[in-house]
Amino acid sequence: MRNNLKVWRAKRGYTQDGLAKAVNVSRQSINAIEAGRYEPSTALALKIAQILKTTVEEIFTLEDGDWKK
Repeated sequence: MRNNLKVWRAKRGYTQDGLAKAVNVSRQSINAIEAGRYEPSTALALKIAQILKTTVEEIFTLEDGDWKK
């Protein structure tokens, strides 16, 4: 899964730490999501989108083959 989290976070003026606190996870979790090392749960993806005032689809995109997992 690809993501534009870093872009959306910057657009809304959040640091990794600030966003992490807003969604109640560690800064390392936000860093891992942005780097593509961790895929968030549905609930976390929804929380992130809500805080950033956008849709999940604007932040997270399935790549070819992701639906087969």
